[in-house]
Amino acid sequence: MPNYTVTVATGTQWFAGTDDYIYITLVGSEGCSERTLLDKPLYNDFERGAVDSYDISVGEDLGEIQLVKIEKKKYWVHDDWYCKYITVKTPYGDYIEFPCFRWLVDDKEVILRDGRARLPQHEKTGVAKQHRRKELEQRQKIYRWKEWHPGFPMSIDAKAHSELPRDIQFDSEKGVDFVLNYSKAIENLYVNQFMHMFQSSWGDFADFERIFMRIKNTISEYVMEHWKEDFMFGYQFLNGCNPVVISKCTEIPDKFPVTQKIIEDSLERGLTLEEELKEGNLFIADYELLDGVTPNATDPCTLQYLAAPICLLYKNSQNKIMPIAIQLSQKPGEDNPIFIPTDDEYDWLLAKIWVRSSDFHVHQTVTHLLRTHLISEVFGIALFRQLPAVHPVFKLLLPHIRFTIAINTKAREQLICECGLFDKANGTGGGGHVELVQKSMKTFTYRSLCFPEAIKARGMDSQEDLPYYFYRDDGCSVWKAVTSFVTDVVDIYYDKDETVQQDEEVQAFVKDVCSFGMQDCDYCEFPKSLQTKEQLVEYLTIVIFTASAQHAAVNFGQFDWCSWIPNSPPTMRKPPPTKKGEVDLKYVVESLPDRGRSCWHLGAVWALSQFQENELFLGMYPDEHFIEKPVKEAMVKFRKNLAEVVKVIKSRNEGKKLPYYYFSPDRIPNSVAV
Repeated sequence: MPNYTVTVATGTQWFAGTDDYIYITLVGSEGCSERTLLDKPLYNDFERGAVDSYDISVGEDLGEIQLVKIEKKKYWVHDDWYCKYITVKTPYGDYIEFPCFRWLVDDKEVILRDGRARLPQHEKTGVAKQHRRKELEQRQKIYRWKEWHPGFPMSIDAKAHSELPRDIQFDSEKGVDFVLNYSKAIENLYVNQFMHMFQSSWGDFADFERIFMRIKNTISEYVMEHWKEDFMFGYQFLNGCNPVVISKCTEIPDKFPVTQKIIEDSLERGLTLEEELKEGNLFIADYELLDGVTPNATDPCTLQYLAAPICLLYKNSQNKIMPIAIQLSQKPGEDNPIFIPTDDEYDWLLAKIWVRSSDFHVHQTVTHLLRTHLISEVFGIALFRQLPAVHPVFKLLLPHIRFTIAINTKAREQLICECGLFDKANGTGGGGHVELVQKSMKTFTYRSLCFPEAIKARGMDSQEDLPYYFYRDDGCSVWKAVTSFVTDVVDIYYDKDETVQQDEEVQAFVKDVCSFGMQDCDYCEFPKSLQTKEQLVEYLTIVIFTASAQHAAVNFGQFDWCSWIPNSPPTMRKPPPTKKGEVDLKYVVESLPDRGRSCWHLGAVWALSQFQENELFLGMYPDEHFIEKPVKEAMVKFRKNLAEVVKVIKSRNEGKKLPYYYFSPDRIPNSVAV
């Protein structure tokens, strides 16, 4: 009788093992094995991390093994099981790998294909075609689109993390409990004695150091010491938390009536304003998105305010970016003065603080939430709905949407929901953050996710003009490495452009993103189809880069740049000044967040800046979804290219007081998971 040896690997994560009954059926081209219980006498099968082997005898040769069916049945109570992979050794000594990497819950069955990636048009058997179709039909019932707010990208249809499919949940929900993590952060930072002191103002700037005791971080300490200085203010537009707002100024907008006379004291080269514009030495940061957004009114005891400032910046003779003019609202007029560096000390300082606070809101809600978290969730949902596990694009992208839908669902459950944690300390809480996303969606385009194009569109692409724009330089290096890797993988499975056009599943994936995920917005310009290999490479690069590198660049620096409260106030408690010469230190301090909001903010930026336990960084693919040697070789090459980027960044940062490392691949998690 022919004998097959089946090897089953159980996951290593918490609660991966099971005491339930596990059955297996081998489906071959010539027949099927009987449904067989995998059980060894006097042995505890399927323990966490175990690799167990079983012999299965059949009446006659099954031919080529096409499918493996696994079933889990309740023993005492339902006990979820995480299966990593199954290997089948045939009577002829051949080994066939069946990657699984999924949970079996309740009385569930999973049908696996062998690990070779295949495009739909290359399937030869009816069994294989039917398996693809049934897998997608099943997934589309589970992964459903839902509109969380009008005008938002679509999200998963689940009200809570516990409602999500088990395969996309966190291994431990406790690890992503925002309330628990923020409270823990506040306790670890020794600021819990202040966390309930709402409405209680700090005495002066030095008083903020009372919640800065535990901070021994090079950058945040440096920020604390230099935050008032114009060079530090300007530097953050290039290499801080939100280095995506600044753009080259080619003409002064009518709404910002800056003249030669107003700023002549700040121009160093002896040129006129017009000449400086032509030379490319002027830059602008415009927070128009905040105009008209409703400030947080959830606390009747504390009025909170927002502004929509415009800031003009100047590249001086030392190539430093310096602020030279600030207007705090969009409409010019007598009650909207233009502040300049030669104004009274506290007038100028408060104007800069308002810009920093506005930058914080745009960063959190647009740069971070919308343009990394929410868009990555769209890609993730469409991936599960339209691409079966055997598709090479599914295998390629799956590690880059790991836990993304889960973290976003948890955020909607605890953080950005009505009366959520976001309302506690943020000036856009209570609904302003929703308005901000809705406004941002009207200018959100597919091309803006293409990193080199986004840099060029802002006129920030010249290394000669801006030699210290490390966000641009490092981002382009990582983009190049990801593009090279994606190209290598695409070349393995797609021999020509027609192969892309004929791939119905990848076309359905792209269409689902545009038509459902982005709600078919005309202005977003997301493609509904892909015609060439080049277009496919760019699309997949955007998905991977956005979820990994871009998220890392705008997320993990939050504690560095935002922990010193005056440098990034999450809310303001006094309205923007409408006249010069009326502001003193007391007014500035009373404008800043109170003790309670400061502590919640500090806990938030600390928690958001932490890597996950057992984090997987860019290039790390421990789950072997691909079994083909050429793909594994492409992964080795990818890791080598990333290591070169790490080396260059590390060398440049040596001896710097303000190192820039947010795009260093050894600090870039594979996916949006925090």
